[in-house]
Amino acid sequence: MKNLISTSGIAIILACSSLVATAAPKTVTLAIPSMDCPVCPLTVKKVLSQVPGVIQANVNFDQRQAIVRFDDARTNVGALTESTKNAGYPSTVAGDAN
Repeated sequence: MKNLISTSGIAIILACSSLVATAAPKTVTLAIPSMDCPVCPLTVKKVLSQVPGVIQANVNFDQRQAIVRFDDARTNVGALTESTKNAGYPSTVAGDAN
């Protein structure tokens, strides 16, 4: 019985670790037209970076957009756009998440 429990525990750990390995990072481009000064990207980058699952956020003032790389097992585009909206910078998807 002890071996069965031990073996089952290992199988569960292996199964869970394989699920983690299948989550692929995605990238999305967000249009943020309300950024109106060169300091705005600092705030936008900060709020995006605080979303659990965000790997990297690059914000460009001249193009009024953010390119966000994220773990789709931990967050989604809706959470990203919600974070910018809550900071006073509503955003929309400008490029598909891939």
